[in-house]
Amino acid sequence: MDGLRVGRFTIPESELEESFTTSGGPGGQHANRSHTAVELRFDVASTTAIPEPQRTRIVERLGSTVTVVAADSRSQWRNRSVARRRMVERLEEAMRPERVRRPTRPTRASRRRRLEEKRKRGETKRLRRPPEW
Repeated sequence: MDGLRVGRFTIPESELEESFTTSGGPGGQHANRSHTAVELRFDVASTTAIPEPQRTRIVERLGSTVTVVAADSRSQWRNRSVARRRMVERLEEAMRPERVRRPTRPTRASRRRRLEEKRKRGETKRLRRPPEW
């Protein structure tokens, strides 16, 4: 593999740190002895592959080191590809700029409906009260 493609940028293989461990859970001897679970780490703070604005946004949202673990499959190869896909998804999500919320006002019709509903609810509650003598 020549690197990890995140949006328009490519993270070189040398900046990704991969480690393998045994995955827990059922599976008997295979699960206890085979190092199929993958932990993929990427040090965002020290990378040169991602420009400063995006790098700052990622660090603010995910921290300086992003770690992804995949132990879904019994195959190390499949877990490696799952971990890489998850890493790309997390980084792309963190790089996406937040949409600015423009404040809006309720429409006249929605205010009227709200007040009408409040009146109906109050009337219902008033009718439940015991009668006054």
